[in-house]
Amino acid sequence: MRILFAGSPAIAVPVLEELFKLSRISPDYELAAILTNPDSPKGRSGVSLPTDVGAAAERLAAGLAAAGKPAPLILKPVKLDTEVREKIAACSPDLLISFACGHFFGPKFLALFPSCGINIHPSLLPKYRGATPIPAAILAREKETGVSIQRLAAELDSGDILMQARVPLDGRETTASLTEIMAKKAADMLPGLLAGLATGAVRGTPQNHTEACYCTLLTKEDGRIDWNKSAKDIDAHVRAYDPWPQSWTRHGDQQLFILQAREMEQKTDIGAVQAGLVLGIDKQQGILVQTGEGLIAVSRLQYCAKKALDWKDFLNGTRNFIGSRLG
Repeated sequence: MRILFAGSPAIAVPVLEELFKLSRISPDYELAAILTNPDSPKGRSGVSLPTDVGAAAERLAAGLAAAGKPAPLILKPVKLDTEVREKIAACSPDLLISFACGHFFGPKFLALFPSCGINIHPSLLPKYRGATPIPAAILAREKETGVSIQRLAAELDSGDILMQARVPLDGRETTASLTEIMAKKAADMLPGLLAGLATGAVRGTPQNHTEACYCTLLTKEDGRIDWNKSAKDIDAHVRAYDPWPQSWTRHGDQQLFILQAREMEQKTDIGAVQAGLVLGIDKQQGILVQTGEGLIAVSRLQYCAKKALDWKDFLNGTRNFIGSRLG
């Protein structure tokens, strides 16, 4: 089975590494090509760098070349035009595996793959179709989420489910930490999926489309904290938007990022205390801020363009923070 893998961000790298491994140890699988987004400027220097998948592909391909083995074709197109389709057709791929690729696959493109196209999605479909399922699950304070592998379909994330794996949540995950868990889970599922596809043991199950819900791309504005929400909601907000766009508020005329925070058990009367008011400290948990319902303890903060600090160092360098109001 000749495979084309399509992906771009870091979450897709473990799947790519698993495909390289399978292609080395099994004659049944060959990684024929890798499709990723074009290189783009990164950081303050503006140096053009590959995607995480692009960088991993080049590293892994170099290892194959050093061992005297053929490396897969690496493609970084802006769009999937005729020229790109011809290059892929020349590789004679059987199966497309996509994980957060960033390209739309039209019918002409999908027709290149006799064994169909499949997509890996980090949610328990039909829940959280769309671009940001991991922060969406954290924001909703779900007790579990998971990885779904589905057949590619014309409608977003609506294809038949080939395989699912559940991931329990303990309520302290961030998008950063949960992304690593989901990436590994997806890679672990891959050998069983490919074996099942080859033997016909894996068959698709239609989704219940009436249960579908969607999530959209995030913006920087999504990170703004509404202190009138409950401490539980703000706790989830801070975790969901780590590492991007990060949770933030205003302190006077400055933008202040709230990097780590946690709901506190003790309650206060919001009728007497304004939401966003910095009340004091808890020696173990950090700076206490009133919310619309309950207190939240902030343990790591950062002014825009300044260093990230733990709460003690932050207070040492910030006069009159206790008693001020955020937002």
